[in-house]
Amino acid sequence: MRKAVLYIAMSLDGFIAELSGGVDWLKGDGSEPDTLGSYPAFYEKVDTIILGYTTYHQVATELFPEKWIYSGKKSYVLTHKDLQSTEDIVFTDRHMSELLRELKNAEGGDIWICGGADIVNQLLELDLIDSFCISVIPTILGEGISLFQNKRVRKDLRLISTCSYDGIVDLVYEPR
Repeated sequence: MRKAVLYIAMSLDGFIAELSGGVDWLKGDGSEPDTLGSYPAFYEKVDTIILGYTTYHQVATELFPEKWIYSGKKSYVLTHKDLQSTEDIVFTDRHMSELLRELKNAEGGDIWICGGADIVNQLLELDLIDSFCISVIPTILGEGISLFQNKRVRKDLRLISTCSYDGIVDLVYEPR
């Protein structure tokens, strides 16, 4: 069975974006500027990406407007907007639990839970995340969009690995 992996970065104080959605602070401290970190190895194992419309829109219009950065991987954008799907991007209003269970039972690589926070928190509540890969960025934002917003959900985790590079610490957990 395929794994649903949350791979996401957050500030030291737990935010994934500024209140305005800005993410220009998502970088290391400059101590190892040439390191690629864990992303290339992670991305190689993924063939499916799940993201909400806000994250999709930011990636497609602000971060990488020239071309779809995840080309060659199947991306599912969870939205109620009536948008035209492409070969790489499927816009869907299916319930995420139904979609994710179907994808996990199909053949393929890992499924990347890309964001945003609403998607992450709904999947956390549904107990559908198999691995938590969180990159802690050496920045304290003070305010922003919190990664874990549902304070009523308790999830006990087991630390699998840690890695540090360029001031960033990657924490990998799986459910206990």
